Amino acid sequence: MIGISKLYCGGVEPSDVLRYGSDSKSLPSHLLQFSTDKKPVVVWNVTRRCNLKCVHCYSSSRNVAYAGELDREQGRALLADLADFGCPVALFSGGEPFMRKDLPELVSYAVERGMRAVISTNGTLITPEQARIYAGIGLSYVGVSLDGVGPVHDRFRGVQGAFDATMRGIRNCQDAGIKVGIRFTLTRSNVAEVPAVFDLVESEEIPRLCFYHLVYSGRGSVLIKEDLSHDETRAAVDLILNRTKNLFDRGKSKEVLTVDNHADGPYIYLRLLREDPDRASEVLKLLRMNEGNNSGRGIGCVSWDGEVHPDQFWRNISLGNVRERPFHEIWEDTGNDLLMKLKEKMVHVTGRCASCRWLDICGGNFRARAEAVNGDIWGEDPACYLTEAEIIKES
Repeated sequence: MIGISKLYCGGVEPSDVLRYGSDSKSLPSHLLQFSTDKKPVVVWNVTRRCNLKCVHCYSSSRNVAYAGELDREQGRALLADLADFGCPVALFSGGEPFMRKDLPELVSYAVERGMRAVISTNGTLITPEQARIYAGIGLSYVGVSLDGVGPVHDRFRGVQGAFDATMRGIRNCQDAGIKVGIRFTLTRSNVAEVPAVFDLVESEEIPRLCFYHLVYSGRGSVLIKEDLSHDETRAAVDLILNRTKNLFDRGKSKEVLTVDNHADGPYIYLRLLREDPDRASEVLKLLRMNEGNNSGRGIGCVSWDGEVHPDQFWRNISLGNVRERPFHEIWEDTGNDLLMKLKEKMVHVTGRCASCRWLDICGGNFRARAEAVNGDIWGEDPACYLTEAEIIKES
């Protein structure tokens, strides 16, 4: 992820990271991406079932009971292993995680074991009572998917009235004192909603806003034609930068991030070179700490059936199953050729990625997207929108 407010608006300095020792266990959540050890944040899809029908769902979820999901004891064993391994965050996702009845117990156990617990949800099932329960447990954050205002969001979610239900869930979290943020996936069908979502974040006093670039996975794989062109992506990122700076200039700072396209890092740096060269040099240090895409290293996923994936989108590749081996053994298996290459993927990428001057900052971007479009794990990410002139190495 790329922190627009942290980098472009000066919300974080390299000294802020160094003051905490750069270790994932010691860093506060807003600095976690700059850790040196890159202990993985693990997304656990606690269920595949979902009450909505989102057009870009990476898990292709439906509102049916799925067989083979990890049970309560298997889930606790997974969380205990993640905690012992030093994973700083357990991110409970789905499907729709609030459809799992024992979710409060699992979240509570993660917190007891010393991890930050985060939930990724569509927000429609969060009642005032549920929000109070999770606030009492010590839930760190709720990320709520919202892809537009009113009818636009409803079309994305495939259910009329989803927007109103989502907003009720957000307000219930806020009333209970839980930090909440919005997760917005950029496509041609909703990019025009970006200003309205900024307005919503401001009017509802929502502290965090994450813009996700589309990854071609699950039902999202059929939306490749809905992805923004390179020019459209640049325009969207510029708009996000401008709106974020406008908030900061008016003293209404929000945490704004972009996710899943690490070309955003060099793009911000190049813009700052023109606008504020001194700030640009500090941002370059932070981007090198961030290291770009971390699939298979700083991010991992455990599916509802126990399969371990390099990230939550790369579902066609399994590294092992936690029913057979603990996560930490799977994650550190030196005999797994793909996993070892992912941990040093800058050596293996090809095409324009291999010769790009920003490789140490971007990390080769999303391998899942490269494979989805070209069938080549190590080929260039087709969503990289940097021009040839911007990526050429300086002589």
